[in-house]
This record gives sequence, structure tokens and C-alpha cells, in this order.
Amino acid sequence: MTNKKLEDMDNQIEIVRKQLNKLAKEKALSDPIVVETSQLLDLLLNEYERLRNKDL
Repeated sequence: MTNKKLEDMDNQIEIVRKQLNKLAKEKALSDPIVVETSQLLDLLLNEYERLRNKDL
């Protein structure tokens, strides 16, 4: 995997992380949009790690 792909994913992860932090301050942690965003972040982080480890 190219460094560009990992860099793009890192940027996407940071965007979703900021969005999740904002949502968590505004809504209950059990709110469906907070849970959905958290699950999206988990997926992105898992994929990032999978791609990063594939390069090793």
C-alpha cells in the first residue's frame, strides 16, 4: 500500500474522530448517530491497521 493511501486514510480518520467528539458533546453517547459514527471510526481504524501491517 502506498504512503499516499495511508495518509488519505489518516486524514479521513481524523475528520471522523473530530466529528465524533463534537457529536458526543452535543448528544447522549447512546444516540444512534453517535453510535454510528463511532462504528465508522472503528472500521476506519481497523482498515488502516490492516493496510499498515500489510506493508510491513
